[in-house]
Amino acid sequence: MSSPRSGFRKSAVALAGLSITALALAGCAAGGSGSSSGASGTIVIGTTDKVTTLDPAGSYDNGSFAVMNQIYPFLLNTPYNSPDVEPDIAESAEFTSPTEYTVKLKKGLKWANGNDLTSSDVKFSFDRQLAIADDNGPSSLLGNLEKTDAPDDLTVVFTLKTENDQTFPQVLSSPVGPIVDEDVFSATELTPDNDIVKGKAFAGQYTIDSYKFNELISYKKYADYQGLLGEAKNDTVNVKYYTDESNLKLDVKQGNIDVASRSLSATDIEDLKKDKNVKVVDGPGGEIRYFVFNFDTMPYGATTADADAAKALAVRQAAADLIDRAAIAKDVYKDTYTPLYSYVPAGLTGATESLKGLYGDGDGGPDAAKAKETLEAAGVTVPVALNLQYNGDHYGSGSGDEYALIKDQLEADGLFTVNLQQTEWVQYSKDRTTDVYPAYQLGWFPDYSDADNYLSPFFATDNFLANHYDNPAVNDLINEQRSTTDADARTKLIEQIQDTEAADLSTIPLLQGAQVAVVGKDIEGTVLDASFKFRYAPITKG
Repeated sequence: MSSPRSGFRKSAVALAGLSITALALAGCAAGGSGSSSGASGTIVIGTTDKVTTLDPAGSYDNGSFAVMNQIYPFLLNTPYNSPDVEPDIAESAEFTSPTEYTVKLKKGLKWANGNDLTSSDVKFSFDRQLAIADDNGPSSLLGNLEKTDAPDDLTVVFTLKTENDQTFPQVLSSPVGPIVDEDVFSATELTPDNDIVKGKAFAGQYTIDSYKFNELISYKKYADYQGLLGEAKNDTVNVKYYTDESNLKLDVKQGNIDVASRSLSATDIEDLKKDKNVKVVDGPGGEIRYFVFNFDTMPYGATTADADAAKALAVRQAAADLIDRAAIAKDVYKDTYTPLYSYVPAGLTGATESLKGLYGDGDGGPDAAKAKETLEAAGVTVPVALNLQYNGDHYGSGSGDEYALIKDQLEADGLFTVNLQQTEWVQYSKDRTTDVYPAYQLGWFPDYSDADNYLSPFFATDNFLANHYDNPAVNDLINEQRSTTDADARTKLIEQIQDTEAADLSTIPLLQGAQVAVVGKDIEGTVLDASFKFRYAPITKG
């Protein structure tokens, strides 16, 4: 692994690093640190995750980002077993003024197609993110970026809207951060996957050798990668995509694949822990599960025939009163998830339990009498008809049991009638941003290791959820915490945002989970760390 480069200003990301310390202590996966010596041949990985697109401007999901982490270069990245960002293809990165963040690239960078990788590609990558602003893309992470300049081939200057943005170095390592080849990608629209593969527009630890959408991706080690993470310890990685997690379990159990990652059911993991032919590897988890209300189309939403903001709030509050998170965690997930009572998960600086005292019995349990009182006080007629959507192929088969239990919890005392439906992920990811679902399931895997990543994407104006929630006071608080350099003051702002959100209930957080992979007994180097990125390069066999 590369060491930190000279010229890198650690203070620029100090808060982000401190925020994950509690998780980082548990960060080394059982499979090792990625330091095994000797080259390894082909590693076969199985997953039920789905890829939306290889174009970084068009996807903001774990399945797509898992691919991007292997094939694209980043200016900054997180080294193995660390939450702190450091220069990746950059030589240095630092604030050169309160609103300017300057990055110097390493010399001699090349794309796999032979093109030079220069600051022009970097400027192009961020300019196109903002120009395309795809509904399913991560451009919302660049809300504080005013402009990007490339004064020479090795220098990039990011001009920010607000001063001293403590999250911007982490943003450069996030799903909005992959650098793309300006000679292959379109400046104004998404580039098809096959064009990207054909154009060999790769400069990460791997290139894609062959690609069959959501069936099989074959990666080859990229010998000219010059980044922080070093050379891959294997030559080839084949990733097989499964539609059914039971088949994924069977194949890892029988040795047909080396690694099963994302996702197996809690029951499967419990069973595989007893199998002497495999190892269960886990690491700190930033994953959360929650459901979202569309403020336009939910019961009494702004565009419904009986629109009434006070009644809509009462519906959200009553739902929060009825949810029993502990039952979901135990009955569905065998306690591989834990109840989540606020928006920032436990272990991150600023995490609270803001919802716990406000809703239900005040101690995390449900309270139907309180829910009924809330609805009656607002003049809401019961039962409330709620259309609730979930997805089973992206978030695992447990989602069916999870949302069946949520339906039971909401309906148990006659206060709700829940119409529960599911949709295949590729369609689901489009529908949820176009007001098709009044309420719907989502999960979240963090882009970077800071509380802000559980706040800005969800609750800032023009947020990723596209659920028409807009609270100017929250937006101002989000911007303020980003630029607050005093750690204690920033923590108080993060707590205040959660308290305000708990009153608004744009989303209802449910559960927090860990990272888990199941590997063959001869597999080493599976690193599930506090970067929350699953990287294939350190994995070795035998």
